[in-house]
Amino acid sequence: MLSEPTYLAARMVAPMIETHFARHHALAMEQALPDLAPPPPMQQVEAMIDAAFWASLRREEGHPPRISLTLLRPEQAGQPVVFGKRRLTPYNLLKLAPAVEQPSIHLGVWYDDEGLYVWGTATEIPPLCFVLEVVEPGLLVVKHRRADGFGKFVNVAILRGDQLQLVDAENAAVDDCPALQLFLPGQGLPARTGTTDNVLVELAAAMRAHGRGGLVLVVPPGSTTWHESIVQPMTYPVHPAYTGIAQVQQDLSKRKWLEEIQRSIAIVGGFTAVDGATIITRDYHLLAFGAKVARAESSAPVDKMVLTEPVVGSVARYLHPAQNGGTRHLAAAQFVHDQHDALALVASQDGFFTLFAWSATLQMVHAHRIDVLLL
Repeated sequence: MLSEPTYLAARMVAPMIETHFARHHALAMEQALPDLAPPPPMQQVEAMIDAAFWASLRREEGHPPRISLTLLRPEQAGQPVVFGKRRLTPYNLLKLAPAVEQPSIHLGVWYDDEGLYVWGTATEIPPLCFVLEVVEPGLLVVKHRRADGFGKFVNVAILRGDQLQLVDAENAAVDDCPALQLFLPGQGLPARTGTTDNVLVELAAAMRAHGRGGLVLVVPPGSTTWHESIVQPMTYPVHPAYTGIAQVQQDLSKRKWLEEIQRSIAIVGGFTAVDGATIITRDYHLLAFGAKVARAESSAPVDKMVLTEPVVGSVARYLHPAQNGGTRHLAAAQFVHDQHDALALVASQDGFFTLFAWSATLQMVHAHRIDVLLL
C-alpha cells in the first residue's frame, strides 16, 4: 500500500498537477498527437514528490542527490535499462542517484497494488510525460516534455521547501507586451517550418547554464538607432554577422534540424559569458558581444518600471530599476527605455532570469522574471 506522505506541499500541489496534465492531454488528443504518456493520477504525484523531497535533504558520501524521476511503464520508455522493482523510498532514491546524474537520464517509476516502485532508467520518454526533477536540497521541479517532443521541457510547478510556485500557463501578466509573450510556458523551439521563429527560450536556457550571468539585447533587423545606446566603438563587433541559427538548412530531418539550431544557439550563448552585452537581431544574427550600454543623449534616466513573473497569484510591482538587480538589470532597463523596439534578456549569477520590453499600454519598461520556466 502507498505510505502516507508527510510533505505538506506535495498534498497541496498534487491536485493542481493532475488537472494540468489532464487538460494538456485532452488538448493533445484533439490534435491526434501520437505516443502520448497517460496523465498522472493525483495520488502517485503526491507520493513521488514526497519521496523525492525527503531524499533531497539527505547526502550520499557527502553529495546531495540530483535525480530526475518519470512516471511511466518500461515499455513506454526508449532504450530502458530494467533492473527490477525497488520500492520508491527516500533511501532507495539516494542510493540510485549517482547513476542518473547525467542529463537526459530518468529513473522510471510505476505502481502496483503495493505502491510506487522504481523499475530502471529511461533516456527517451513520450510527450506530456510527468517528470519530477530534484535540482538541489529542498528544490523540486515538476515538468513534462512538450507535446511535439522537442525543445526544453515545460515547467509546471516549483517547490522550494514550504514554498509552492505554480507556473501560470496563461501568463496574462504579459498581455500588454507581445514581445514577452514569446516566453509563455508552452513556447519553445518550433516545429520545422519555413522560419526559425522563437528560439529565445533556448537561448535563455543557454545563458543561464554557464552561471556567469549575461545580457542579451535583441534589436530589429537593419536598424542602427540602437547604436545611440551603445558605447562606440564596440569592443567585439562581429563582421560579418554570425547567422548560424537563421541559416540551418530546411531540408534536414526534423531531429537533425533541431540539433543544428540548438548547436548554433549554444555558440551564441557562449558569447554571453563575456563581460558586456551580446547584441543579436530579431532574426537571430549575432552582431556584437562585450558591448557597453550607455544612455542615449536624447533620453532621460529610467526611473520606474513594472515587474511581473509567470506564477499563479503573483502581483505586479512598480519600482525603480535599481531595486530590481545590479548593473546588468539597470543597463537592460535603460536600453529598452531608450529603444522601445528592442528586447533585453538578463541572466544573474544567482540563477534569476529577467526579460525587459517596452509596454506601449503602460508607457514604461516591463520586466518579467522567468527563472521558474528555466529550472
